Amino acid sequence: MATLAAATVSTIIPCLRYRDALAAIDWLCAAFGFEKQAVYADDKGIVQHAQLVFGNGMIMLGSVANQGAWGERIAQPDEVGGRETQSPCVIVADCEAHYRRAKAAGAVIVDELKHQEYGGAGYSCRDIEGHLWWFG
Repeated sequence: MATLAAATVSTIIPCLRYRDALAAIDWLCAAFGFEKQAVYADDKGIVQHAQLVFGNGMIMLGSVANQGAWGERIAQPDEVGGRETQSPCVIVADCEAHYRRAKAAGAVIVDELKHQEYGGAGYSCRDIEGHLWWFG
């Protein structure tokens, strides 16, 4: 059977927008362990496009101030009562250590770390601009 997926490392890449994308990039790296792969910003600090990697996964992000048709379709969490219609789910090697790191960096814990009876563990939190994340 033929596959529709491209032969790349990451085939699904969440995209987020931040009011202060440069600060968000630094925070996401410090709090969640992402690494900068590419950051394209203008001289005013507006991020046109950024790629952050985590293992073989990736997120892309940009500044809210980067106007365009795509951005007009996306609301920030604080504009819709903190609700989300999607959330990045990230698989980590040590959920307890990741939880402690994120919490120490100021992530707002939404669902406390919980070990499931069927195996595994997970928690959810909000980043510095209110985006909802799940780690497990």
